[in-house]
Amino acid sequence: MWNIIAKEISSTTGKKFAITKTISVGGGCINQGYKIESSDIQYFVKLNQASMVEMFVAEASGLKQMYETQTLTIPNPVCWGIAGNSSYLVLQWLDLGGGNSESWHKMGQQLALMHQQGTSNRFGWQLNNTIGSTPQINDWMDNWGNFFAEQRIGYQLKLAKRRGGSFPDTNRVIAAIKEHLADRKPIASLLHGDLWSGNASITRDGKPVIFDPATYYGDRESDIAMTELFGGFPAAFYQGYNQQWALDSGYKQRKNIYNLYHILNHFNLFGGGYGSQANSMIQKLLK
Repeated sequence: MWNIIAKEISSTTGKKFAITKTISVGGGCINQGYKIESSDIQYFVKLNQASMVEMFVAEASGLKQMYETQTLTIPNPVCWGIAGNSSYLVLQWLDLGGGNSESWHKMGQQLALMHQQGTSNRFGWQLNNTIGSTPQINDWMDNWGNFFAEQRIGYQLKLAKRRGGSFPDTNRVIAAIKEHLADRKPIASLLHGDLWSGNASITRDGKPVIFDPATYYGDRESDIAMTELFGGFPAAFYQGYNQQWALDSGYKQRKNIYNLYHILNHFNLFGGGYGSQANSMIQKLLK
């Protein structure tokens, strides 16, 4: 497997790459991660089952689109494919582990720039991808409220009920979300899509980095909303974002709608108390 990957790196970069060292590192919840080295360069490799190769194809496409905005630092995808029984994605290696208020302020500013510069005239994306290991449907739509209600919350509720979850009628929830978002006419911004604290960091030389995306074009507020889940980002991040592009009035109310998507997804991935948390959020929407 490693020989196949090394040959593909050499072919893609046009520079001979021979692996001298392979080190197991964190790869997230669903992938195996490795640092591979030659005498003069390192790469990060994500591995999964061969059947998951389309997940890596979509991830590489999302990373490329974010990289092309030339805003945040993004680990540039090198190559991807199948080697033996595994699918793989090879990324630029970045040394992470720095970070102070200044760098998190810059992270906020640069994310706002990505949202401003990467735009579309519709909501969705050119590929379906994944949020964690859950399929994420990205069929193009013109209306944001309809897109989010149907392709985000409606789809997750369908999966949650298959999983045995007890939730209010899906059509009723979809209708409530459409009503709450009826007046929301956002720019379709390029989103990271899964922007919690585990998918953002600072390099040792102070550059903000985001990775492991679930990319699509949507309301920028949904990226910001997720940063407030699971511990949140430093205050300097929000100051930097709002300095570059202030959030619209009503964000605090919409935040809970957008984060319902991720709580439902966590129920579908992990079960447990996420079901009751999602139900509590839904009940507030239905009042």
